[in-house]
Amino acid sequence: MDKKLVVKMIKNCFKQYYETDSLPISEQDLDLLVNRILQTKGEEPAANLYEVVNDVIYEYLTN
Repeated sequence: MDKKLVVKMIKNCFKQYYETDSLPISEQDLDLLVNRILQTKGEEPAANLYEVVNDVIYEYLTN
């Protein structure tokens, strides 16, 4: 799976919660989110990538 696609999806997902174009997380957190999304998608190949990204971002923001 393309890491650049996942990063782009993460940035788009954050736009739902923040009005600015800048990403409100560090590069380390971004890498952590990308790895978590790719791991989840690897464990559940039938899962919709869009839903996985949204679930992981929501979990990140609520914790």
